[in-house]
Amino acid sequence: MDSGIGLLAATAAVRRLRPDADLVLSLDPDGMPWGPRTPEDLTRRALAVAEAAAAHRPEALIIGCNTATVHALPALRARLEPGIPVIGTVPAIKPAAAGGGPVAIWATPATTGSPYQRGLIDDFADGVPVTEVPCWGLAEAVERADEAAIDAAVAAAAELTPHEVTTVVLGCTHYELVAERIRAAVQRPGAAPLVLHGSAGAVAAQALRRIGAQPAFEAPAEGTLTVLLSGREGELPAAALNYAEGRLLQAVSPAR
Repeated sequence: MDSGIGLLAATAAVRRLRPDADLVLSLDPDGMPWGPRTPEDLTRRALAVAEAAAAHRPEALIIGCNTATVHALPALRARLEPGIPVIGTVPAIKPAAAGGGPVAIWATPATTGSPYQRGLIDDFADGVPVTEVPCWGLAEAVERADEAAIDAAVAAAAELTPHEVTTVVLGCTHYELVAERIRAAVQRPGAAPLVLHGSAGAVAAQALRRIGAQPAFEAPAEGTLTVLLSGREGELPAAALNYAEGRLLQAVSPAR
């Protein structure tokens, strides 16, 4: 679940691990973007999207959104667990800091500076220089697949990123869809290759662990794809097909 197509990264990661998994994608086009909403309003919308997905009796629910995890994870777990395990998406600060830094965390303005993110920095990046970079408009531009707006938002965030940064944490799932464009914008000439840390692979693996399943890369590609748009069955938004993850889902998942 997510407000929009940011969930493509984790969904594609699950699909690669389990080509036979039936997937339900629950988006909220009527309410997105969630980032500017109050925590209370965001939580209300997240609960509605999660309950639409829960009606399909999934084995687990992935919150494919960092901002929703920050604000709505406790409410979602209280509503759905233990019947449906809920897996949040946490910025990959711990593995990024393990590399020694300096580290930049690119995130939505709603997540940047939040007590949640600051807590992760305090817990996992002790002694490592960390810069929090608010990425104004980037998630929205990715959602629309607006190439010019993506370039402008990436360039603006790159300007806020210190030159000495060696590692960037992609603290919004939308950003994983344009990871290579972010790499190109931040990479300094003559410097070591920039390290990017997303969350999709770890989230997908954790979802399988929570339900006691194992990866099965060679399983038959028979998993179905159901798309819910603010609770209504529909199709992947057209913008999703601008990204490799969306094209993978369309190619591998038969229509129900």
